[in-house]
Amino acid sequence: MKEKYDPQKVELKWQRYWDERRLHKTEMVKSQKKFYCLEMFPYPSGEIHMGHVRNYAIGDVIARYKRMRGYNVLHPMGWDAFGLPAENAAIKHGVHPSEWTYRNIEKMKDQLNRMGLSYDWEREVTTCKPEYYRWNQWVFLKMLERGLVYKKFSYVNWCPSCATVLANEQVIDDRCWRCDNKVNQKKLEQWFFRITEYAEELLQGCDELKGWPERVVLMQRNWIGRGEGVEVDFPVEGMDEHLRIFTTRPDTLFGVTFMCIAPEHPLSEKLVKDKAKLEEIKVKCGKEDEKTGLNSGYYALNPLNGDKIPIYIANFVVMEYGTGAIMSVPAHDQRDFDFARKYDLPVKVVIVPEQKEREAVSPTHPSPWRWESKGGGGNLLSELTEAYEEEGILVDSGQFTGLKSDIARKEITKFIEEKGLGTAVVNYKLRDWGISRQRYWGTPIPVIYCGNCGIVPVPEKDLPLILPENVRFTGKGGSPLLESETFLNTICPICGGNAKRETDTMDTFVDSSWYFIRYCFKKGDIDLPTEFRSPDSEVNYWMPVDQYIGGVEHAVLHLLYSRFFTRVIRDLGLINISEPFQNLLTQGMVIKDGAKMSKSKGNIVDPNYLIEKYGADTARLFSLFAAPPEKDLDWSDKGVEGAHRFLNRVWGIIYKNQFKLQSSKFKIDNISDLQASALRLYRKTHQTMKKVSTDIEREYHFNTAIAAMMELTNEITSFQPESDEDCSVFKFAIEQMLLLLFPFSPHITEELWEAIGNKPGISEQKWPEWDEDAAREDQIELVIQLNGKLRSKTMISQGIPDDEIRKIALEDQKIKEIMGNRKIKKVIVVKGKLVNIVIGE
Repeated sequence: MKEKYDPQKVELKWQRYWDERRLHKTEMVKSQKKFYCLEMFPYPSGEIHMGHVRNYAIGDVIARYKRMRGYNVLHPMGWDAFGLPAENAAIKHGVHPSEWTYRNIEKMKDQLNRMGLSYDWEREVTTCKPEYYRWNQWVFLKMLERGLVYKKFSYVNWCPSCATVLANEQVIDDRCWRCDNKVNQKKLEQWFFRITEYAEELLQGCDELKGWPERVVLMQRNWIGRGEGVEVDFPVEGMDEHLRIFTTRPDTLFGVTFMCIAPEHPLSEKLVKDKAKLEEIKVKCGKEDEKTGLNSGYYALNPLNGDKIPIYIANFVVMEYGTGAIMSVPAHDQRDFDFARKYDLPVKVVIVPEQKEREAVSPTHPSPWRWESKGGGGNLLSELTEAYEEEGILVDSGQFTGLKSDIARKEITKFIEEKGLGTAVVNYKLRDWGISRQRYWGTPIPVIYCGNCGIVPVPEKDLPLILPENVRFTGKGGSPLLESETFLNTICPICGGNAKRETDTMDTFVDSSWYFIRYCFKKGDIDLPTEFRSPDSEVNYWMPVDQYIGGVEHAVLHLLYSRFFTRVIRDLGLINISEPFQNLLTQGMVIKDGAKMSKSKGNIVDPNYLIEKYGADTARLFSLFAAPPEKDLDWSDKGVEGAHRFLNRVWGIIYKNQFKLQSSKFKIDNISDLQASALRLYRKTHQTMKKVSTDIEREYHFNTAIAAMMELTNEITSFQPESDEDCSVFKFAIEQMLLLLFPFSPHITEELWEAIGNKPGISEQKWPEWDEDAAREDQIELVIQLNGKLRSKTMISQGIPDDEIRKIALEDQKIKEIMGNRKIKKVIVVKGKLVNIVIGE
C-alpha cells in the first residue's frame, strides 16, 4: 500500500476488476427478492454534466446498497438517442445524425464508466437502433387497431422562409432560430394517441403512487384536470348558431359579461371577416403571458337571464379542452378580470363572502359589492382590484340569489337540465398526445397512403420500417424524408398499386415511454411479444421499477406518458401491472453562483476535470454530501476539497496501521471486558451502522449518513489500540466503516478492504448489521429547563425512573442557584430527553 492516495490508479484498477468479473451482470433468480433501480436515461449530447453526476451517483448508491442487503438488483443504462440536436448538428456540421449520436454515446459511456457506476451494460438500450424503434412501430399499429391512434388537423410553428416546421424551443420571440424571420401558425394533419381514453384511470391511479413526492402526484392530477361541471348552449344573436360552453362554476353563470372562443373554433371563420386579424390571434395562441382578444362584433345571449354578451376570439382558449368556447366571469376569475380590464369590459359580481351578504341582500339592495353607501353612494366596482374566486353567497342571480355556492351549483345544474339548456358532464384538461414530428431523426410512423385504399398500416412482417441513410440535411423544406425517393415511394400492401409512405416521425417521448420495460430483456434484436408471453418472462419478475430517479422537470409529461404506455401494453396482454414506477425520487438541481449550472450562464463545472483532479470517489461523495437528494445542491469548491480530505484521511489511518490491521482478528467474547475507550469505539461503530442504515432507508438521506461516517472516523482517529482486544475493536470499526462507505465511494473502499488483509471484493460483502444492545448508550444527556428555557445539562444513566430524573433535576446546583426561593408550580419530565421546571416569578 502506497502512502499517498492516488485516485486515478486506484479507480482504474477496480473498474477493470469489476468488468473482468462481470460483477454487475443481472440474471433473473425467481427465488431471490428483486430490486429494480433506474435513473432516467440521458440524451447523448456528448458530455456529462454535474447534474448527471449527482443523478447517477444517487442511483448507484441505492443499487450497491440493495445488492449488499441481499437483493437481486437490476441497474441498467441506455440512451434516449433520437432528437432534434442530432439533426441540427447534421445541418450545421454536415455530419449524419447517426454518426454524431453514436460518437457521443461512446464518449458518454466512457465518462459514466469512469464514475464507477455499477450498470449492467448487457441490457443497454439505444432508442435510435431499429431493433428498438421497431417496437415503437409495433405498438403504434396495435393502438391503431384499437382506435387509440387517429389523425386530425392541428396547428404547428411554421417558418415560411425555411419552409419547415419548428419545435417550440426553436421559436424565439415569435421568430425562427435559424433565419430570424417571423414564425406563423400552420394547420397540418397530425397523428395523435388517444390518451384521453385513459384519463380517469390515470387520475385514479394517482392514489396508488404512495412512493412519489406529493407535489409530483399533484402535478399529475392537475395536468389530467378532471372537472365536473355543465355544458350550456349560448345562442348567437342574429345567427342560427349557438356557442356551447363547459364550466365547473355554474354558480357564476349570472355574472357572465363576455364570451371567448378559440381561433380554431368552427364559428371563428364565420364571425370574423378580417382574416388577417384572425391569423394574428392564431399566431399568439398558447402564449399564456400575453392574453389577446379580437372583438367579433357579434353577441351571444345568456340563456339564464337574456343578457347580451360580446363574443371575443382569444388566444388563451384552446379547442382541445371542453368545447373551445368559454363564458367569462371577470368578477370571479382572475384571468377574465385581467382581460376585462384590458378591453374595458363590464364586471358583474354575483358571489360575495357570507359576512358581507348578511348585511344587505334585499329586493332594493341586492348586492353590497355593486353599491356601497359612502356619503351619498359610490360604485364599489370602480375600486375592485382583483377577482373574488372563493366560495360565498349568490347575489344578482335570479331565483338562486341567497344560496351558498356549493348548493347553487347543484341547483343551477338541475335547472339547466330540466329546461333543456344544457347537461351535466365531466371534462378533463388532458389533451390527446400529438406525436407527429416533421423531422428525420425519429421513429418512422408505419403508415402508407394509397390512392385506392386510403390509409394503410405497414404490415407487421415488414417492421422495422427503417430510416434511410442517404438523405440530405438543409434545414429547409420540411422533413428530409420528403426528398428520399426510395423511402417515400412504395407499393400498397393491399392493392399492389403505387403509394406513398408517411414522412412524419414520432415524438421522442414515445421512445422514453416504455424503455424501462425493454431493459427487462437482454439487448439485441429479439421478438418482444414472444418474450413477453413466455412463462419465464423477465418482465413480470422485474417490473415495476422499485426506485426511479430523475429531475422534477419530467414530473408531468414523461411520467404521464410512461403511465399511459404501461397501461396500453397491459391491455395488449403483455404485462400484468398498471403503474411502472413504485417509488420516485426527484433530485434537485446543481446551483453555482446563484443559478442552475448551464453553458449559457458560464457557470458550469466540468466533471471530467473534477474526476481527473480529485477522482470519481470524491466527485460522488461531494454530490451526495452537499445536500439531501431532493434539494438543490449549491456548488462549493471548498466542499469538494473537504470530501477529498476525508477520503485522504481514511486512507492515512489505514496506511499508518496496515500491518496491525492485517494481523488482527476480530474476536470479543464479552464487551464488558473492554477498556472504556475500546467500548466507546465499539458502541460508536454500532451506532454508526444503525444511523447510516436508517438514513439510507429513510428517504435516502445520504448527507446525514456521510456525516455519521465522518464522526466515526474522528472516533477511530482518536483511538490508540494497545491490547489485543483494542486491536480487534479497531479493525472491527475500520471494516464496518469501509463497508458503510463502499456504496458512496466504491473504488477507495475496495482498495482499503484488501489493504487491511481481506480477500479482494468488498462489493460482494454483506451490509453490516448493528447490535441494538451494543448501540445503546449507558448514559444519556439530560436537558434541564426553567420555564421552557435551557438552563443546565447533566449526564444520567439510561432507563432510570421519572421520579429519580425529577430529583436529579431539582438538585442540580446551577438550577438551585437560579431558582432561589421561587415556588415550583410543576415539573414536566420528558423521558430520556429533558425536564422542564415551571416556577413562579
